[in-house]
Amino acid sequence: MKHEDIKMGFETSAIAAQAPQARGLRARFGALLGSARTAVADHPLSAREAVHLLRNYEEMSAGWFWASDADGCLTYVSEHIAALFGRTSVQLRGQTMTELFRSSEEDSKRQRNLPFVMARKTRFDGLAVHCVTEIAEDWWEIAGQPQIDAEGNFIGFAGYGVDITSQRATEQENSKLAMYDELTGLANRRRMGELLENALAAAKAQRSACSVMLIDLDRFKQVNDTLGHPAGDALLKQVAERLVRVVGNAERVCRLGGDEFQILLPGKEDRGELGMLANQIITMLSQPYAVNGSRCIIGASVGVAVYPYDGANSEEVIRNADLALYAAKGSGRGRFRFFASDLLQSAEDRRVLEHDLHDALDRGEMELNYQPFVDATTNTVKGCEALIRWNHPDRGRISPALFIPIAEEANLIPKLGEWALRRACEDAAGWPGELRVAVNVSPIQFADEGLPTLIESALANSGLDPERLELEITESVFLNDGPQTHEMFAALKGLGVRLSLDDFGTGYSSLGYLKSAPFDKIKIDQSFVRGATEPGSRNKAIITAIVVLARALDMETTAEGIESMDQLAMIRELEVSHVQGYVYSKPVDNAAFLEHVSGADWVLAPAGPARQRTHRHSMYRRIGAIHENHYYPVMLRNISISGALIEGLVDVPLETQFVLDLGEGQLAVATVRRSRKHQQGVEFEQGLVDDGNGGLCTRHRVSPYTMSSAGLPMDAIPSVVTPITADENGLMSMPTFRHMSDARGGKPKAA
Repeated sequence: MKHEDIKMGFETSAIAAQAPQARGLRARFGALLGSARTAVADHPLSAREAVHLLRNYEEMSAGWFWASDADGCLTYVSEHIAALFGRTSVQLRGQTMTELFRSSEEDSKRQRNLPFVMARKTRFDGLAVHCVTEIAEDWWEIAGQPQIDAEGNFIGFAGYGVDITSQRATEQENSKLAMYDELTGLANRRRMGELLENALAAAKAQRSACSVMLIDLDRFKQVNDTLGHPAGDALLKQVAERLVRVVGNAERVCRLGGDEFQILLPGKEDRGELGMLANQIITMLSQPYAVNGSRCIIGASVGVAVYPYDGANSEEVIRNADLALYAAKGSGRGRFRFFASDLLQSAEDRRVLEHDLHDALDRGEMELNYQPFVDATTNTVKGCEALIRWNHPDRGRISPALFIPIAEEANLIPKLGEWALRRACEDAAGWPGELRVAVNVSPIQFADEGLPTLIESALANSGLDPERLELEITESVFLNDGPQTHEMFAALKGLGVRLSLDDFGTGYSSLGYLKSAPFDKIKIDQSFVRGATEPGSRNKAIITAIVVLARALDMETTAEGIESMDQLAMIRELEVSHVQGYVYSKPVDNAAFLEHVSGADWVLAPAGPARQRTHRHSMYRRIGAIHENHYYPVMLRNISISGALIEGLVDVPLETQFVLDLGEGQLAVATVRRSRKHQQGVEFEQGLVDDGNGGLCTRHRVSPYTMSSAGLPMDAIPSVVTPITADENGLMSMPTFRHMSDARGGKPKAA
């Protein structure tokens, strides 16, 4: 088929049928075809003229033509298109269109691809195809008209193509803007919503899990307010880069907007691994940033929810991850938290506690307890740390870990801080000898320019020697390190008080500020002490480094949280100067403290377990103990990573195995290692993990799918229960275990 024949093959009807709508890039080509159609219809003798017109269009590379035989092999293609493949039009003859061009993903998903439309042997147009050559990747929209011979047989296609490369690039850019965050390049809320829906659908089909993390930056607003929004934007870009580095897959990380991010983790449910990842994220995001020549330090809080345990659909999973995030922020920020069903009730409890906290001081519900810190070599008490306590009239003792964050949100820290400072000075003034009192100063108080005046007033009113007042300051005061910070340190030292760096190494450590900040002491956080005596722990090396650093800077050191004799021995070996912890004394109120003071040189003998025990959480909570086909309600008295103490059964033989139902799908296999009357000490087959809120949880949970496949409803609890009942005297009647042997051998059974 000759070049001119191909042009003439577009007879009037074909030209009319193939002329696209007058839009976009095809409008120009349509106009040319329209001109050719008019020429042929009105002036039959000017057909050559129409061919000449189309040839000029082709040579201008504004569009191109192609033709194929009945088998789809090219019989003609415009020369400038052949050149893209490094060949001539003649050299491409015999190759199929499908060998050279690929359909777009969108058309392939609709099953309207190039092989499909050519196999139908019917007219098509508006089909997007592309090819990747050594020069570039080009996109075209092509159309094809079936060619029929005189006998009515299909003999091939004749068609045209229009370059849509630039249009395609614009569409892809617009699509990216619609699905990705313009600032960070991460997926946006819309894109992550689609990814989450797909991930949950796959998890449901595979009966697997999918985890979601929500991340909120702590103190980001301060950066925006002090350095401006451009600096804030630059910081967010760095945060995005760090998150991608930790997660390892940019498509799993999303910026929801502002300073909120989301991470999608398909197939992940191990809460030990999730907790480690959350801690890695918090640690990574809490490292200093360099933004426009300024040094910025922020933090992060993380909420975690796991499908299908924490929600049956994307809305529930996101809502519950958000509740967990709120709980993490409420627990002091810089933490992670798994969702638990009691978080809704906790939110209401926090609201009530905030209301009560406003009047707690006026009602005399606050008190100070004092915990001694002791010379590590002589056991001589050198002073005490003042610890605030809240005695709620209905709920009893409220943990500072709970009410201090509430006080921060309610702006009550200045009021509570002033009260604690004045009371501590008054109490210490009545202590014998030169015992010092250490008082915590929050970053909120430290930022108040009136703090030195307040301290001066408290010292004057109490008559306490300034040298006996020690202010414990955390590293977070250096978040906005500037002239005001240095001026505050100078003003405090000018009063003659001592300064202690609290919780060193746990958050925002930088050796830089130790060169200029006038600290007298470094306190080694108990997180480094805990586990330091265990084989393979690096904590001992960290403590050693802190001690060497402090000695070089002529500072004292205090190790917090010492509870066992092996910990004390290690601390003495490392030459830490002071010790604070249960091995010497628990915190006590001032009256009890004065009863134990025995003169100016008060010596305390250490006492405690020989070796560090796994930290146990005391509680009083009803759980279930499953043995064979019996489900017993029992009371959980304490729990640790490795075991628990339960009560509610009598005479349980040693080595009896239970499955403890800790609630919310948490089942832990446990073996009785100690049994005395109605109490049993059990050891877990697999250790528990940190729940991000100072508590413990199982690594895995029993999936609702597993319960369903076992014939139980998704929210089922064991139905075979032997209840604990009260006798006529109101005493609890405990189910009794005893050895009952049969012909097949004895196993402990429920009586």
